Amino acid sequence: MSPGVALAVLFCIFGTGCGYHTAGHAVTIPDNVRTIAIPAFVNQTQTFKIEQMLTAAVVREFVTRTHYHVVNQMNDDADAALHGTVVSTYTTPLTYDSQTGRAASVLVVISMKVSLLDKQGKVLYQNPAYLFREQYEVPRDVNSFFQEDSPAFQRLSRDFAQTLVSNILEGF
Repeated sequence: MSPGVALAVLFCIFGTGCGYHTAGHAVTIPDNVRTIAIPAFVNQTQTFKIEQMLTAAVVREFVTRTHYHVVNQMNDDADAALHGTVVSTYTTPLTYDSQTGRAASVLVVISMKVSLLDKQGKVLYQNPAYLFREQYEVPRDVNSFFQEDSPAFQRLSRDFAQTLVSNILEGF
């Protein structure tokens, strides 16, 4: 084998990649989508205003992280619409205080269905089983106790929004 052929073979072998790519480069939203409608998510649970917290967090994330114009309802200006449904929410104690027997930390779990559809109804992104969890501590002092559910749901909403927007943009 001549040195030129051997060099060409080595170049082909080492020049080919393994098929992996860097996360964050794939975009599932077509170039013609400039405006995304994000109507209020639907709440199928008994958790008060959780759909409002999640919707607001997703809108905030799209506005701050992307170039898309966001509107709150599907109209002629919107090129796509992001729909969400809160399917379930629940809390469960994770640890207990050995002195009082009360919960020391609690896990909050939210299950959602989300889909991004273009004007023609074509699915651009869909996840029918989004599952998010957030842990929070329960104060030991009963006199200083305050309801921690709302701050935990706020944190959970931010985490959910960050992950959802990343997943939509990166195609996961």
